[in-house]
Amino acid sequence: MARKEKDAAGTLVIGLGRFGSAVAATLNRLGREVLAIEKTPEIINQWQGRLPLIQADGTNVEALEQVGVNDFQSAVVGVGSSLEASVLITANLVDLGMPAIWAKATSREHGRILQRIGAHHVVYPEFDAGQRTAHLVGGPMLDYIEMGKGFSIVKMHPPQETHGFNLGELDIPQHYGVKVLGVMSPGQPFEYASDTTRINSNDVIIVSGDATLLEKFAQRP
Repeated sequence: MARKEKDAAGTLVIGLGRFGSAVAATLNRLGREVLAIEKTPEIINQWQGRLPLIQADGTNVEALEQVGVNDFQSAVVGVGSSLEASVLITANLVDLGMPAIWAKATSREHGRILQRIGAHHVVYPEFDAGQRTAHLVGGPMLDYIEMGKGFSIVKMHPPQETHGFNLGELDIPQHYGVKVLGVMSPGQPFEYASDTTRINSNDVIIVSGDATLLEKFAQRP
C-alpha cells in the first residue's frame, strides 16, 4: 500500500458523468483544489478549459500512479453505470492508500460491495434525490435534508398556530418534539432561533428533529 505524503491535499474526481461533474464543478467553484480524471474523449472535450482534468483510465492502477494519486487527500469515484469499473477504480484507490474515498453506488448491493473493498463513504444520489423529492412533492416543506438515523432538517413555512408568537411562548420542542433552528424573514438576514424569536406568517423556518415528527409538524394547518 502506498504511503500518503504529509502535505497531500485536494480531491481527485474520477468519472465526469452527472454526479462526478457536479462534484468537480462545485469544488472548483468553491476554490478547492480538484483534479478530474475521465477516459472518454467526448466528455473530455466538453469539460476542457472548465475544469482541471486529465484523460486517463482509473481502472488502470498505473495510470492513477502517473496522475499522482498520492498528492490528494480524498477521491470521489463518480463512475456508477459500470459496476466492474466502479469496483476496480475503488480497489485501486484502496491499494494506493487513499485516506478518504467517496464512491457512487447505483444500488444497495453495489454499495455493499464498495464498502467491503474499502470505500469510506458510499453515496446513493438517485435514491437520496428520490427520497428527498417524496418529502417535498405536494407538501408544505420547501427543502428536506436527511442527516441519518431518523434525524432530518427541513425548511418550511410556519404552521398558522405559531404566527405572532415568540419561540419561548410556543415551546415547540415540548409540544411537537422538534426544534426551530432559525428563521428567515423577507428582506432580513438569517436569524438563529432564540426564545425571543418571533414567528410571522410570511417567515420561513428551519426545523430539525425526528423525520416522522417533522412531517407531522409540517402538515399542521
